[in-house]
Amino acid sequence: MTALALLTATVLMVVGALHVVWMFSPWPLRTREEFARRVVDVPVEKLPTPGMTAVVALLLGIAGYLVVARAELVAVVGPGWLPAVGTGGVAAVLLLRGAGGLVMSSRRNTEFARLDRRYYSPLCLVLALACAAVAVLGQHSP
Repeated sequence: MTALALLTATVLMVVGALHVVWMFSPWPLRTREEFARRVVDVPVEKLPTPGMTAVVALLLGIAGYLVVARAELVAVVGPGWLPAVGTGGVAAVLLLRGAGGLVMSSRRNTEFARLDRRYYSPLCLVLALACAAVAVLGQHSP
């Protein structure tokens, strides 16, 4: 369980860090227009604000913390039940994002929809499964 929790939390934190980068830059793409089309599927003027992107980055960081706290790899801040319930909640949100993304992207023929079907939604589903396993199985094995 330790390896799964660490890997899952690391991926969540890396995705969170990527959102921090996106507050200031369209990296790894060259322009905000390309970023809007490929990553968010909106016109550039409707891109999420840096503040909204920061909230997503923060939530991903909290999600990573909850996963490692549930596996008893870090100290629990707050009530003892929070890591189990929180990790279960993270699993539910990622499941909804992954499944919803697959359904919605199957109805569109855009560059984002193709990337969503191939990468974004499957990643969310794998992370949802990993979070659910950590939430249910709990602490690390000896």
